Formats: sequence, structure tokens, C-alpha cells
Amino acid sequence: MREHSMSTRNVATVFGGSGFLGRYVVQRLAAAGYVTRVAVRDPEGAMFLRPMGGVGQIVPMYAALNNAATVQRAVQDASVVVNLVGILAQRRRGDFTRVQAEGAGAIAAAAASAGAKHLVHVSAIGADPASPSRYASSKAAGEAAVRAAFPAATILRPSLVFGAEDQFFNRFAAMAQWLPIMPVIAGDTRMQPVYAGDVADAVMAALIRPEAAGQVYELGGPHVWKFREILAWILKETQRNRRLVEIPMGLARLQASFAELLPTKPLTRDQLLLLSRDNVAAPGMPGLLDLGVLATPAELIVPEYLGRYRPGGGRLERVPV
Repeated sequence: MREHSMSTRNVATVFGGSGFLGRYVVQRLAAAGYVTRVAVRDPEGAMFLRPMGGVGQIVPMYAALNNAATVQRAVQDASVVVNLVGILAQRRRGDFTRVQAEGAGAIAAAAASAGAKHLVHVSAIGADPASPSRYASSKAAGEAAVRAAFPAATILRPSLVFGAEDQFFNRFAAMAQWLPIMPVIAGDTRMQPVYAGDVADAVMAALIRPEAAGQVYELGGPHVWKFREILAWILKETQRNRRLVEIPMGLARLQASFAELLPTKPLTRDQLLLLSRDNVAAPGMPGLLDLGVLATPAELIVPEYLGRYRPGGGRLERVPV
């Protein structure tokens, strides 16, 4: 297989490229012919991505958002920069600000300084400077920092992202295996699950559509579900007969306060704040269709990877022919 040369190929740098969404984006960039740098804190942990491209085409490299020199090195000579870095919970106070606000700004500033043609920043639906959720307010701060440093950046705000490696459908399907009930918190909250592959296609579309420069897109799937409906569907698909039991928000907050003392990790207080607000694309906002991407229904993707949570791991369903 011919080795790819950085002098003759376009270079793309993907921050957070070894994560759940990252593998979809890296695969598509490689297929499009980019030499793809995967800028992460753990390059060894990103080695699994290399077979997605030709020899030397996918290059894991060390970059820490609080180390400007490593960020600058990662974007040097890159025509495309994609920022997928995000965290759902803080390990230390201030992590949301450091990663999702200051880190996003550092990447955008470095991309601008390096002369990158395109920057795609993946944020989240619900990003709002006035949100009581630190996750959501830090996402909004990140968007503002990106826009200030790189005005032509395309900002993508996905709803709940699903795919075989997700931490949503898999998490609740695993809970259904061992819990006698399925707890429901904020069951009326609406969500618009979007397929990771569609988000990755949106990233690629943003790179080739001139009208995407400087725009914000909210990415949702074809269906809006209530959280309670999603949990009921997971139980149906995993063939688990569990009763849905509504948990009062006050009790959930109390449990979150003692999270460190519990054997299993409940939702954090910040996640409870997020869960109490709808997570759907705003009416009138550009979305997947405006980027030429047809949304994939969860019903086409999710049942396949939830099979392992069924009794017998789903193997009992397969009848030899």
C-alpha cells in the first residue's frame, strides 16, 4: 500500500479523535484522502484507528489543551481542524471550563494562527450561557471563544448521539440486566437522538459546502422521543420485563449529592439539570438536511448492538439453517 505523504496530501487534525464520535470522523477523513492527525492525550490509546487508513495516513499524536505548544504542533500545516473534545462529568472542579471553554478557544486560536482553511467545532444542543448546567454554559462559552478566534468556523450542535459505542443506550440496557426496575427521571423530557455516522457526515459536509462557513447547525434525528419512551423501547429491544418507576427529582438530586459513596455511579447533579430540559433542535435552525445528510432512525441501528443485552446475549434467537 502506497505511503501517504504530508507534502502531497491535505492534512486534517482531529482533537478528541479517539473518542466515540471521533472514530466515525477519522474514518471519513481518511476515506476522503486526508492525512489525519488524531490529537489526544493518549496516543497509544488511539492506535486502533490506524487500520482505517493507508500506511502512515492516520497519525496519533500527543496534544494537551493546556499546553499551547502541543496544540500548535498538532495543527501545523493542517488545512482542516475538527474539535470533538468534550466531557460529560467533571473529575475536578473547573474541568468543564478548562476543557469545553478554554480548550475550545485554544484550538480555534491555534487553527487560525496556523492558517487552517476550515474549523469544525462540535458543541451540543442546549449550549446556553444562561443555563444552570455547567456543562451547557461551558459549551456556550466554548462556542463564543471559537467564534472570536475563528469567525468562519462551522459549529455543530448534536442532540443525544447514538452508535454501537455510545454511553446512553448501552448504559440503560446494561442497567436493565441487573436492576429489578427501570428508574425514570424527568420522563417527559424530549430528546432527538442522532446517529454518530450522520454527525460525522455533517462534519464532512461542512468542509465542502461554502455556505457552512460561520454557520451553526443543530443536528437531530428523524424522531423526537420522551425519555420515558426511550427507556420503554430499550426494555422491549432487550426483552427485559422491567417496570418503569418514576423517581422524583428531589430524590435523584439527593442521590447525586452522595454519588461518591454509592457503589454504582448515578447521574451527577449537573446531568440532572441537563435532563430536566428538552434536547431537541430548535425550530428554524439549520440542520442535517441543510448539509445534505438524511437522518438515520435509531430503529435501524440501535437494536443490532443492544442484542448482547438480551437474555442469552441474543444468541438464543439465532436458529441454525
